[in-house]
Amino acid sequence: MDDERPLFILAGNGPYANRGCEAIVRGTTKILREHFRDPRFVCLSHFDSEEQYRKQCQTETDLNIVHRAVNRLTKREMVRKFWKPSTWTRLYQYHFNYAALKNWTYESIYPYLDEAKAVLSIGGDNYGIAARYPTIFTNLDDVVLEKRKMLVLWGASVGPFSAIPEFEISMARHLKRIPGIFARESATIEYLKSIDVVNNVYTVADPAFLLDPVKPPHIEDKVPIERGVIGLNLSPLMGEYVTGGDQNRWTQMAANIVTEIIKKTEMPVYLIPHVTIPSSNDYEFMQNAVSLMEDKFKKNCTIVPAYSAAELKWIISQMDVFAGARTHSTIAALSTGVPTLSLAYSIKALGINRDIFGDESYVLKSNDLDAVTTAEKILSITENASTIRRQLGDKMPSMKNLALCAGNHLQKLIDM
Repeated sequence: MDDERPLFILAGNGPYANRGCEAIVRGTTKILREHFRDPRFVCLSHFDSEEQYRKQCQTETDLNIVHRAVNRLTKREMVRKFWKPSTWTRLYQYHFNYAALKNWTYESIYPYLDEAKAVLSIGGDNYGIAARYPTIFTNLDDVVLEKRKMLVLWGASVGPFSAIPEFEISMARHLKRIPGIFARESATIEYLKSIDVVNNVYTVADPAFLLDPVKPPHIEDKVPIERGVIGLNLSPLMGEYVTGGDQNRWTQMAANIVTEIIKKTEMPVYLIPHVTIPSSNDYEFMQNAVSLMEDKFKKNCTIVPAYSAAELKWIISQMDVFAGARTHSTIAALSTGVPTLSLAYSIKALGINRDIFGDESYVLKSNDLDAVTTAEKILSITENASTIRRQLGDKMPSMKNLALCAGNHLQKLIDM
């Protein structure tokens, strides 16, 4: 009976077209099934369109997951539906009755809140983009806390917000109200300690470390996987940090990076997309970058089509070396023992690498990212690959156990 099967709300995530978001869901359900008897799940997520939401509902493979969409008030929707009275109602609420707008945004959560054991805010980056106040996510926290339900920031990176002192003070005050902050890496824990957020912080690892890789059916017919290849993930998002948002310049830089890697290593490159949402599509971005390359280097590039998070993890696991801009592409590599260069624009990559390797030797920060430096770093990793694989083999059991321990912490919080 449903009464005997605990319900968990997994909220604040993006669509599965962001394979990191899917990997978090799959890892989280695995953790919860390990610690709770036959749980059920409601995923309350942010979608770019009604079509994207419907597709995710229709293609969900886990029968115990129900999907619901967060209501969104976007400029595009307002223009498209300006004639509707509801649009003007939302605009009024935005300016004069924000509490009502907050409740409308998360109205899909209310039918499930009373029954839920806990609400897990599972978007790992929701509090990790320091330049933007995460109002949409603090509103979710408020909705849950007002109903006196258990709330956990689940496998999160947080901050730093120190560039704007008033913002940092406000966020510290907010974060102290949350019963559990399950921090996925040590850089977040250190930062939270610096703003006196300590008593509600628990050390875990990203749930995606627990995602099981799945070999795609008939992969040999579509993308034959060679030995001795480099996997590479480059994202349009990285351009915000490398070129200040100049996507044309970043696309040319990406073409130069791929070319230089091929020249330096003399190895084929597999370009592996990890996010394919309309506003930030790795596949299209890398396709555009390859189009700018000379033909003699293009022939050493293979662009991998879209697969599920588990299937992409299997593909990444077959690489000799991997470099990734998307955090969950690097987690897919690290957790399957592939020597990995993390292309970093935020706190999360630094913390994850420190926790695994003890330092940032295999991190390249966005302000240091250029073709020659990237290629030299990857070449160095290929030359030390066997040592790095041993390090990863030694460390992964404890990282996966740390991810699994999130279930223990949650059980204790619920029982308090």
